[in-house]
Amino acid sequence: MTTQQQQQHHTSGTGFGAHSTADDVLAGIDLSHTTALVTGGYSGLGLETTLALTRAGAHVIVPARRPAAAEEALRGVTGAEVHALDLADLESVRAFSADFLDTGRTLDLIINGAGIMACPETRVGPGWEAHFAINHLGHFALTNHLRPALAEGARVVSVASSGHFLSDVRWNDLHFRDGYDRWLAYAQSKTANALFAVHLDTLGAAGGLHAFAVHPGSILTPLQRHIPLDEQLAQGWITPDGTPAAGFKTPAQGAATAVWAATSPLLDGHGGAYCQDCAIAEPAHTDDMLIGGVKPWAVDREAASRLWQLSTELTGLDLFT
Repeated sequence: MTTQQQQQHHTSGTGFGAHSTADDVLAGIDLSHTTALVTGGYSGLGLETTLALTRAGAHVIVPARRPAAAEEALRGVTGAEVHALDLADLESVRAFSADFLDTGRTLDLIINGAGIMACPETRVGPGWEAHFAINHLGHFALTNHLRPALAEGARVVSVASSGHFLSDVRWNDLHFRDGYDRWLAYAQSKTANALFAVHLDTLGAAGGLHAFAVHPGSILTPLQRHIPLDEQLAQGWITPDGTPAAGFKTPAQGAATAVWAATSPLLDGHGGAYCQDCAIAEPAHTDDMLIGGVKPWAVDREAASRLWQLSTELTGLDLFT
């Protein structure tokens, strides 16, 4: 199957595709009575997500590790509010969530989009590897703490990646005690993001809560700040003049699938799905991340249940069972 055929297969029937933007997806949708929370909502894809949601009328809460930077990025954006939150610090997650619950407000959407990629070896909390701790455990804790605020019919979207192609969950060495590999660390965390959505949907479906994972596509944003330009060139991400390579999306296009997963009625009855290019992704038949799709280990229900139990043990949280 060619890349073009694969893209057509992904996008058939939704009206949107790889080139759609978040504004395209939300055209004609009134979110004026919707409250959303977008982690990482002040930079890269998260910023585009926040802007599109607010333009559609939503009120967007943006938790930020760097509140001053978030305030500056969102200056003049009506409908966005910034609060301090560090996903690497479970006490910070608890405090932010407690403050939000004290307001008595409800949440209709959570888009868990903040994250790190291929950073130098970093340990947080009780020695946890940073990708797993921030990209997965921080969002696991946040979503659990906010469970009482989730409205009937709420949706939770996890921003995963085709990076999950590189690694299943490393059940015997989650935290890379036996040697660190920055790409495998990132990959494991993205598999965890997808599995989190699978089991959260299983637990929440009876109460009307649904969860989805999304691959936003290949996009150059500040997420790649730890990757030198010569490495990006060698990977084929950029051309010699520094512009994105063919097949890469703009940030506005990259934000489209998360927004689509958060709002599309076409996903009713498909909770837990892994989505790409504004459609439910097909199983990955190649290892080409630009083509994408989803590997079996990222949608395995037994693995999702196992990861949930492990995450509960690590964080001490499980408000969904």
